[in-house]
Amino acid sequence: MPQDTPVAFVTGASRGIGRCGALALARAGYDVVLTARTVREGDGLAGPTASAAAPETVAVPGSLETTAREVEALGRRALPIRMDLMDRESITAACDVALDAWGRVDLLFNNAIHQGPGAMDRILDLPIEAAHNLVVGNYLHQLVLIQRLVPHLLEHRRSHVVNMTSGSVRLNPPGPADAGGWGVAYAASKAAFGRVAGVLHAEYRDHGLRAFNVDPGFVLTESQKARGSGAHLQANFSAATPDIPGDVVGWLATAPEADEYAGETVFAQRVWKQLHDEG
Repeated sequence: MPQDTPVAFVTGASRGIGRCGALALARAGYDVVLTARTVREGDGLAGPTASAAAPETVAVPGSLETTAREVEALGRRALPIRMDLMDRESITAACDVALDAWGRVDLLFNNAIHQGPGAMDRILDLPIEAAHNLVVGNYLHQLVLIQRLVPHLLEHRRSHVVNMTSGSVRLNPPGPADAGGWGVAYAASKAAFGRVAGVLHAEYRDHGLRAFNVDPGFVLTESQKARGSGAHLQANFSAATPDIPGDVVGWLATAPEADEYAGETVFAQRVWKQLHDEG
C-alpha cells in the first residue's frame, strides 16, 4: 500500500555516486529503492572499458546489501532490487517490484551507466556493436525506466527526475581515450541522454515535475580505482569524491531554491562549493 513517506528510486546504488546519492536522499527523508547488478558484498566486478583490452575483471567494493544497511542505519527503509541496465525485462521487473512493495515513487535518480568495452575506444578501434551497447545502456534503456516510472511520479504534487550526465557531453577531450580523454561512443550516448531532462521539464513542469541534469565533474570512483583507469584523467582534471555529487542530489530533492535549475544542468562541484561557502 502507498505510504506517506516519499520514495526515491536510485540506479547504480551499490557504490560510487549512486550509493552516496541514495544516502543523501535517505538523510533528506526518502525511503530508497536501490538497484544495481551487485547484490552481495564481494561479488562486484569491473570489466574493461576498451575493446582491445584483455577481457579481465577486477574486484570492486560495494553492494546493494551494504548500501541498504547504510540507508536503514539512517532510519529510512531500503528496498534492494537487482537490475541490469542492459536487460529491458530486468528494468521493468524492478519497477514492478518497487511499486508492488511500496506503491509509489516520488523521485527517480538515473545514475547507472553501461560499463563495458567501447567506452574508452578510439574511433578507428570502436566496434559498432560496442557503440550500440553504449547507446542502449546509457540512453534507450534509461528511457524505458523513465517511461515506466514518470506516470507514477506525476501522481504527486511535486516530483523529481535527476539524470547523471557527464562533462564529455560538452567538452572536447584533452587527449585520446587511452591518454587522458574519453571515447566518442561514451560521449555520444551520454549526450543523447543529456537532452532528456530539458524535454521532461518542458513537457511536465506544469504537472509538478522537476527534471535536472547533474554534471558531477571528474569523480574518481571505486571502479576506476580498481581498474587503475583514472590516472590519465587526474592529470587533466581535479578529482572529487562521490559524496559531493551525491549531496547535491539530496539538495535538489529538498531545497525550494533548487527549482531555478529545473530543466538545466547542475554542475555539482560548483554548487556544492557555493552551498558550503554560504554555510
